[in-house]
Amino acid sequence: MELYEAMRTTHAVRDFTDDPLSDEVLARILDNARFAPSGGNRQGAHVVVVRSQENRERLVELSATGARRYLAQQSAGEMPWNTIHPSAVTEEQIAATRVPRAMTEPLLTAAVVLVFLVDLGVVASIDSELDRVGVVSGASVYPLVWNTLLAAHEEGFGGVITTMAVAEEPALLDLLGAPEGYAVAAVVPLGKPVKQLTRLSRQPVEEFVTLETYAGKPLTDD
Repeated sequence: MELYEAMRTTHAVRDFTDDPLSDEVLARILDNARFAPSGGNRQGAHVVVVRSQENRERLVELSATGARRYLAQQSAGEMPWNTIHPSAVTEEQIAATRVPRAMTEPLLTAAVVLVFLVDLGVVASIDSELDRVGVVSGASVYPLVWNTLLAAHEEGFGGVITTMAVAEEPALLDLLGAPEGYAVAAVVPLGKPVKQLTRLSRQPVEEFVTLETYAGKPLTDD
């Protein structure tokens, strides 16, 4: 597949067929994805391949905490899990929120689930002393996650980046037997898409790219 076509058609896949994803194909996907960059080329990511029904069901359980809060805040008109705008949603409201099966179904119906971990002992968290949530450490793992989705697309498969289970990270790390010092970056169900989209909707370049300053002139191809 031509690179630009792959970039424009790799979409979030949540509906999967019953087609299997063999270890051979999965290994080929990850063999190509591994060339993603990481801070200092330290390659601190680790991928856990989850196939067992028992572990999948546990992933669903662990995703409920994050999903309830997400849905409760969304229903209240808030930006879910946002650290800038304080939430007015109560713990009682969150606890009473039902998580629809469709929200966690991909973890059960995908051919395989990949859990991406990162060794915090080898990442450079340049923003760790700033008064905000850290994001820079993700540069050492999320390129690998995205490369995996691009490579899966090339092989006729697809998936979606989920993070709801991260709200229960200690229990998730325990489930996977991860060593101390690791963090969970993403949980990615992967399988054969029921439908392959060929047209994605994204904001045009001139709406989010400006010259020299945030308020500068928009970048255009004129």
